[in-house]
Amino acid sequence: MTPVIALGSACLALLLALPAAAAQLEPGKTLVTRPQQSFDAPAAGSYRLPVIQKASNGWVFDGNWLPRRLSNYTNGRITLLSFIYTYCTDPIGCPLAYETFVDVRARVLKDRVLRERVRFVSLSFDPSNDTPKAMQVYGGQYAKSTELPWSFLTTYSVDFLKPILDGFGQDVEVELDERGRPSRTRTHMLKVFLIDEVGQVREIYSAAFLQPEVMVNDMRTLVMERSRAEQAQ
Repeated sequence: MTPVIALGSACLALLLALPAAAAQLEPGKTLVTRPQQSFDAPAAGSYRLPVIQKASNGWVFDGNWLPRRLSNYTNGRITLLSFIYTYCTDPIGCPLAYETFVDVRARVLKDRVLRERVRFVSLSFDPSNDTPKAMQVYGGQYAKSTELPWSFLTTYSVDFLKPILDGFGQDVEVELDERGRPSRTRTHMLKVFLIDEVGQVREIYSAAFLQPEVMVNDMRTLVMERSRAEQAQ
């Protein structure tokens, strides 16, 4: 069965025309046009990032198939989290998120303050296709690297995934099977969540605002905030 998603008319048309195996591309191989930044990023610490909500929680699988709570991956470090499909080819969807994470990763590794305090999480929208093994293949070298934690996660089924999506407020439609049971999800909007070290969402980036310089400055702002709070104790 050909997977159907709704990340844009171009992506939908392509996936309807191709089988899943042909539609799957290596991460970073899709042509991506990043939105142009037309402003100077404000200096880190010159602004506040109010708490938006608590990060959602639920059961997820890492590459070893052991179930863990998502909070294990969203507490203790500043976390960038996005929801993805391994087979998405929409240039303003998952490939853009992946490329942006790679860019931010390179910047974080050059920052002696951030590199020990940041992690990335990519969580699949489609557990029926994206097994733990498929997610590790999708992550490639970044799933294996020990320089900066980047976890490529999935869930057991849509039943386990949907409460996580609802908790984050991630826009999604659920496709039902012939018995009316949840089978696959179809996303409508790319979102990347910036989560602080205590599991609170502090920023939500849409495709138009995935600017690595801004995102890194937001991380530095959170580090400064935490340092001030610790000094005040």
